[in-house]
Amino acid sequence: MRRYAGGCHCGALALVFETERDPGEIAVRACQCSFCRKHATRAITDPGGRITLGLIVPDAVSRYSFGLGTADYYLCARCGVYVAAVARAEPPTAIAILNALDEAGAFVAPPRPTVYDEETADMRRDRRARSWTPARILGADDFSSFRKGGAAL
Repeated sequence: MRRYAGGCHCGALALVFETERDPGEIAVRACQCSFCRKHATRAITDPGGRITLGLIVPDAVSRYSFGLGTADYYLCARCGVYVAAVARAEPPTAIAILNALDEAGAFVAPPRPTVYDEETADMRRDRRARSWTPARILGADDFSSFRKGGAAL
């Protein structure tokens, strides 16, 4: 799998999006909820890939939830960057925020506006289970080992 790394501006939150797909073929979504519009969010997913979120400085992690409360939105409390949303489900799935990736320019599909206002909580959970990317959240030590190519966690 190809790895696309990134994170917040100050380094407190790290993000790795892994995929076997060509980045030019991955849909870019522009959610139209008020939260995503205020952050000019462009999100990517690959159900066959993996997202790893590293909580490098745990005290700087801000989790925000709104609406139906079915996901946590990870932002840095120090620099303000929004890096990922993780569904409150088992197993966890997530979206990577394209603006937080170092190689965001590799994902060239034009952002597709999406509206999920009519979804119930169950519909939202089902969609995320099907279309979001399998995810894991690691502390600083485990993320460092992962980044260095250590054993799969």
